Amino acid sequence: MSTSQTLVNLEELDRFEESVHAFLKNEIDAERFQSMRLQQGVYGQRQEGVNMVRVKIPGGRMTPAQLDSIADVLESCSDHDVAHITTRQDIQIHYVPLERSPRALRDLAQTGLTTREACNNTVRNLTCCPLASVCPRERVDIAEFQDEAMRYFLRHPLTQHLPRKFKISFSGCEADCAQGMLHDLAVVAVKKDGRFGFKLLAGGGLGHKPRHAVTVEEFIPEADLIPCMEAVISLHNRYSNRKQRAKSRIKFLVDRFGADGFVEKYREELARTRIALADRAHLKGAWRDGEAVDGCDNPGAPRKLLPQRQPGLNIFPISIPIGDLTGPQMHGIAALMLKLGLTDVRTTQDQNLILVDVPDKSVVELRTSLAALGLREPGTGDDVVACPGTSTCRLGITASKKIGTKINGGEHDLRIRASGCHNGCAQPETGDIGIYGEGRRVHGKLVPHYQMYLGGDGRNGGGLAIKGPSVPSARIQQAITRLQQTYARERNDGESFFTWSHRQGGDYFASLLSDITTVAPEEIGAVLRDHGDEGAFKVEQFGGGECSGAAQETVAANFAEAANERNYRNGFLLQRKYEESIECAQAIGRLVGQSLLFLAGQPAAGEIGEIGRQLSAALPANADLGHTLLDFMTRLNALKEDFDEAEYKALNQELDQWTARSAAVCQDIDRQLDLSASMPAVVAAAAEKKTLSASI
Repeated sequence: MSTSQTLVNLEELDRFEESVHAFLKNEIDAERFQSMRLQQGVYGQRQEGVNMVRVKIPGGRMTPAQLDSIADVLESCSDHDVAHITTRQDIQIHYVPLERSPRALRDLAQTGLTTREACNNTVRNLTCCPLASVCPRERVDIAEFQDEAMRYFLRHPLTQHLPRKFKISFSGCEADCAQGMLHDLAVVAVKKDGRFGFKLLAGGGLGHKPRHAVTVEEFIPEADLIPCMEAVISLHNRYSNRKQRAKSRIKFLVDRFGADGFVEKYREELARTRIALADRAHLKGAWRDGEAVDGCDNPGAPRKLLPQRQPGLNIFPISIPIGDLTGPQMHGIAALMLKLGLTDVRTTQDQNLILVDVPDKSVVELRTSLAALGLREPGTGDDVVACPGTSTCRLGITASKKIGTKINGGEHDLRIRASGCHNGCAQPETGDIGIYGEGRRVHGKLVPHYQMYLGGDGRNGGGLAIKGPSVPSARIQQAITRLQQTYARERNDGESFFTWSHRQGGDYFASLLSDITTVAPEEIGAVLRDHGDEGAFKVEQFGGGECSGAAQETVAANFAEAANERNYRNGFLLQRKYEESIECAQAIGRLVGQSLLFLAGQPAAGEIGEIGRQLSAALPANADLGHTLLDFMTRLNALKEDFDEAEYKALNQELDQWTARSAAVCQDIDRQLDLSASMPAVVAAAAEKKTLSASI
């Protein structure tokens, strides 16, 4: 079964449509509904009444039918005329009225596309080297492993209510074109000591306090990939800050524990996941040595036509200015692919497209036909990435898309990255020149600025950019031009911008641009407006971003973790790790019991006996839930001393039924509570009763 076929779940689309209708009838409050729509990739905009629908494109790979489907949804469900390619290889459709969003998701689902978990505190779209399966340098077709991970972690109970979003990249060789250093978790195919396998990085991130990922595994074999990935995600789930959103990404655990302590905590999690997943079948790739070829190690699309490792076939890059595509352009590309017998179009981290498997004989026709659609191959200076900024984003401070159309990389084709705020969706810390929008007070006036970053490169051998000066938005083009001219004049022969800028250092750039950054009182009127604005600059307040979900996270997160503990409980049992399995069963009781107490308005107890006693008093109509929990714990403790497998299996049946009943009680207390993300695994437990009974 293909990955796209496994991504869609029509029943959850039914539930989403029901929740939309309920919200529009004021039967669900905004906070609870927010969590439901974020889970399905429907995100609020600055503009009232419309939403952004984020389509997950795993590894960036699409078929012509899927590209057509996105164009159809844009034209039929959106009040806008362009779709937007993101640096995470997603495609975003903006200006979708809420009442049309269920139809948009259903239409996308018909071609195997999903928006599930494209937003919210979960594992986001898995990005991948765009040249997977066709790159001459690759060690293995890394897309196969990315697909395996996508299937495994999508709708996984562990990933439904993480402390914060979690981003993963996959690279097919040591060049690491998917830029692992800036990710929460990165998988890099390597050859070490004559063996093929993977290197794992974790704890990287951009935005607030950018951090280079640390190495958690220098080398692991294929069989260990999913257990090791799950261990990193479990580390995030267990220890990351759930109370302070600004410090909730996994990169802050590196600060908290230190690099060595972070790896030590990862090892503790790995001890569990490796045992629990020991019997899981794993993917076996076709590994190769690969060969070095110029042009195939970009952090995005190649900058020109590139021969594939398959003789007679080519990678054809298509430049998409600031990632914006119209419906007719998408339909046109899809029709052209069908005409030429092409089946694979890919989004890239630099917001472009590539076509693969293009025969030599088709290159000229392809180039001519794309020109008729207003499209072409990348040209010198157009390697410019821009996030939506104030055009649609609730967090946007400056009009990054406006400035993105005005700046370029000059004669040396520098990589320019423009973000509308410090969250850095355009990845400014990885560009040759990166900028993000901010507001600064100058002579008592609020002036739009761009904070500059210089010399970033997220690939192997690179590093995060140097923080430069903050420049008034009105002067950012002048600042970029001066940097390009200075680089051209002062660099050593063949010296990259990365090497040149790091050789200079931050103080050099502050001095170089000092006259541009300084605003005299009489000049204030010339810098008050942002690009595209007619009035004075102001920072709009839209209540912040929506990545963090709603207040129900306390209960929903506990039930999701309980569902994951059930998976581990059963895995440990199969491995005859009885003590570990019993500890998982106890964790289920504690997590579910704490959820009941939370909804009953009681402080959370940590000790299971106390939870059981509190439950009986806090929920008199369901006092037996507390009594039953105490009975479970007594029996589980006895089994630790004298284990009986038949008795333990019977107890687990009862525990799973108790969990399902507890979920029903929680939803009776709060009828807007949505536990659908974790309940399927719990309900399945009750359904196994007859099977388990027969085996006892």
